Amino acid sequence: MHPKFDPQPTLQDGDLCLRPLTADDREPLFAAASDPAIWAGHPAKTRHERAVFDPYFDSLLASGGTLAVTERSSGRVIGCSRYYEAPDHPGSVSIGYTFLRRDHWGGGTNHAMKALMFAHAFDVVDDVWLHIDPGNIRSQRATAKLGAKRVCDAKLSMGGKSGVWQCWRITRADWKAGLAG
Repeated sequence: MHPKFDPQPTLQDGDLCLRPLTADDREPLFAAASDPAIWAGHPAKTRHERAVFDPYFDSLLASGGTLAVTERSSGRVIGCSRYYEAPDHPGSVSIGYTFLRRDHWGGGTNHAMKALMFAHAFDVVDDVWLHIDPGNIRSQRATAKLGAKRVCDAKLSMGGKSGVWQCWRITRADWKAGLAG
């Protein structure tokens, strides 16, 4: 990852707070992840099960780049997202491993969360990468709505899975243009 980039900031805006994930977040994040419908269109369809979630949580915690997403008004954990270095772009900043509770789908939560994360990343880098499993249509649509563009497909090993991933990129200029338009 870029040497000047802090992958675990605390970011706040409106009713969202993104803060470094801690071991104490295991149960609140499991509560957020325990809805099977969240994972229905995702490659890890059983992540709502404890036996699958716990190793996932351990990997998020060990990554050093995961942010718990909370509602500022209630303090409730509603999901998480993560900064990581793209395996195909050393020194880069990428955003992914994101999920939100279903009561935060379809509104502005994903956009607001990514806006905070992009703004933080664009303080240091000129572009941000996102990698999406080809079968995850929901994430592809959400990423396109953010203004990111699909650049290529690449064979990568990410999150314990080797295979073809869609590689999306958003530049600082494209993000600013999207905010202005």
